[in-house]
Amino acid sequence: MSRKHILVTGSTGQLGRSLQMIAGQYPEFEFHFFNRSRLDLATPGVVHACLEDHAFDYLINCAAYTAVDRAETEPELAEQINHHAVAALAEAARKKGTCLIHISTDYVFDGCHYKPYAEDHPTAPINQYGQTKLHGEQAIQRSGVDACIVRTSWVYSEFGNNFVKTMLRLGQERERLTVINDQVGTPTYAGDLATAIMALVRRRESQPVESGCKVFHYSNEGVCSWYDFALEIFDMQPLQCRVDPIDTVNYPTPARRPYYSVLNKNAFRDYTGVDVPHWKHSLNICLSRLKDAAKNG
Repeated sequence: MSRKHILVTGSTGQLGRSLQMIAGQYPEFEFHFFNRSRLDLATPGVVHACLEDHAFDYLINCAAYTAVDRAETEPELAEQINHHAVAALAEAARKKGTCLIHISTDYVFDGCHYKPYAEDHPTAPINQYGQTKLHGEQAIQRSGVDACIVRTSWVYSEFGNNFVKTMLRLGQERERLTVINDQVGTPTYAGDLATAIMALVRRRESQPVESGCKVFHYSNEGVCSWYDFALEIFDMQPLQCRVDPIDTVNYPTPARRPYYSVLNKNAFRDYTGVDVPHWKHSLNICLSRLKDAAKNG
């Protein structure tokens, strides 16, 4: 029996690299990883030209413009990558009759709900990044492609730049840090998110599904502030760095952030039957892997 083909965009990002790490656990699929040099979503018109000659059964879009603050001054570039290129990916997948799995964000919400957001909660982004990601979602829904949109939050990993690696670096350089204490959400380990995506793929392979666009929320379990997150990082490491809480109003940034962005994951659990790990458990795994990588040079 021939293997199904999975094409992954954004292969050098946190999620793309995490998918590469676990690809060997899915021998029934053949993965094709596209980095920016092979498929640059920032360049208009390249999607159809690049994908026209490639056969694939699933298209997992891990590529995105994620520089939240910079998006305030680069809205056109953010719109190109997070909206127009996504619309082109959806159209390419629709023409081939394949499934698009697209990663979106908690930032499509305004953060004023203060109970875990369900998939059907009204969207109301408060910054350019969230707005462009919402436009990408809407383009997928309008396209008629068979798709899964997966909203996630606070992604970190062993790869690239992220909050965990920044805290580890600053904790070694400084004796004291201030970290935001009034923005609440859930850290998501990219390794868990990659596994969750493959659970969606296997679920669709094993059971017939209705065509159309489904929206899921996935993050790790639990709730914390950025301050709580930093304390846990330093406690697990451990690092002798004092962490003080600070309110958002005293730490202005170009882009506004949601005060509350916890995601309700019941629909994902019901659909896949997958248990969702607690963020502290996954943070410990990530820190252990970072430690091993440092030892091995």
